[in-house]
Amino acid sequence: MYEEPYRWVEAVGNRRQYLDEQFKQGSPVVGLTYEGGILLTTVSKGTPKLYEIYDRLALGGMGHPTDLEKLRFSLLEMAHVEGFNRSPSDVTGSRLVKYGIAPVIKQAFEEVYKAPFIVRILVAELGLKPEKDAFLTINYDGTFEETTGRAVLAATPAAQTKMMAYLKEHTTATLSLEQSLDLALRAWAIGSLAHQQEETDQQAETEPPTSRAGSSTAAIPKADVLMTHLRGIAGERVIECAVLDRQVPGTSKYRSLKPADLSRLLPKALQSLVAG
Repeated sequence: MYEEPYRWVEAVGNRRQYLDEQFKQGSPVVGLTYEGGILLTTVSKGTPKLYEIYDRLALGGMGHPTDLEKLRFSLLEMAHVEGFNRSPSDVTGSRLVKYGIAPVIKQAFEEVYKAPFIVRILVAELGLKPEKDAFLTINYDGTFEETTGRAVLAATPAAQTKMMAYLKEHTTATLSLEQSLDLALRAWAIGSLAHQQEETDQQAETEPPTSRAGSSTAAIPKADVLMTHLRGIAGERVIECAVLDRQVPGTSKYRSLKPADLSRLLPKALQSLVAG
């Protein structure tokens, strides 16, 4: 009987290790505020990773497509039930995450005889005023974090830290949509490169731990290096972008950026990757 708590902790630890492995091929997601609203960006393999949830709410995710779709549908249902039973103004990202989706993910993670959700989720909420814009990120164990201005999903905490630090360093008071997209894509490239470096370090079994640690604090690549990496990756994938646009008339503020939009907004080095 005394072994049961230990076995549960050990099982949870094994689940964390298993789930961390599942995100190795995942694509980072970047959320960033700009002068007209909120931008969500990722580079996908064709399966959509950005979705509308409700009038002022959007979702970005990484992980298993089936799990992401199941949780997306749950969020949609919660939001519309809440909006119908109460009012659209009562549908907030905070309520949906804290009292809806996070407990579901946490329960699935802790029930060690059932399959967990292989997902990391970013919920973006467009406020009535720019200072009310918010992001919530949810991990596969149900833990969540609220931020303003920017948020990211990445394969590992180290990659996520690098991406956030880069965004904080390069974010100005007011960004246009074009500037925001440029910055978001560079941050995506930092996460992608950081993950590649971590995998290289793990494969170097004979390398001393002190030497491997140095790579995690390596200098951030210059913008041209980031764009070169992006160009190489994006040639085989799809640059996926969506905005919550404060200026759009009507209740729904979500808008996917089409190839014609991207050909106008993307940095020149990437414009040839999309068709007008």
